[in-house]
Amino acid sequence: METPVETTRERLLNVAEQRFGEGGYEGTSLRAITVAAAANIAAVNYHFGSKEALLRAAVARAMAPVNTERRRRLDQLEAGGPPTPEELIRAFIEPGLELVLHRGERGALVARFIGRIAFDPSRRIRELYAAESDPIESRYLAALQRALPQASPEAVAFGYMNMLGLLALHQSQALSPTPGAAGPGNSGNTANTEDPGKLAENLVAFLVAAFDGGLRP
Repeated sequence: METPVETTRERLLNVAEQRFGEGGYEGTSLRAITVAAAANIAAVNYHFGSKEALLRAAVARAMAPVNTERRRRLDQLEAGGPPTPEELIRAFIEPGLELVLHRGERGALVARFIGRIAFDPSRRIRELYAAESDPIESRYLAALQRALPQASPEAVAFGYMNMLGLLALHQSQALSPTPGAAGPGNSGNTANTEDPGKLAENLVAFLVAAFDGGLRP
């Protein structure tokens, strides 16, 4: 049976994911979080210490399973010999999109939260996010640079940063079609938002083509 302390902490984390995912860090007040979580500022200070520490805890909780799965896949690939660019891209992309599949009703909220925070306008917040993902992300970048010897390390790093950005846009649902609106994002693309598996396949195929033929030597 959960204790009241555990319940309050989880409630604050759940609301923080939702509110930070919707409004970003600067656009979300601590008061808005505590009111929605039926808590108070004292509870935030007790469990986390500050608004930034609450964000850090939420990011750590959301990224932990993603980082674990990315690490497992990369270890498995490298144990079998040098992985191909496609294998590396797939091993990196799929865990990020599977947030939607494996978190039940909260999956979309968690994915949007991660996508929003990863490229927050504030450098401090981006650094906070990077602290939770940098070790495994650095391994993927190094592996891609080895798998693409025909491209310069700088070009691969450029492609890698764009891969992160594109994944974050999909996680935050910034590229989702808007019902009733005209435009390239609404031309029969609803399957991608309803089927994360299909989105992963399309995104991996797009990125493989970009890395294979779109990087300068």
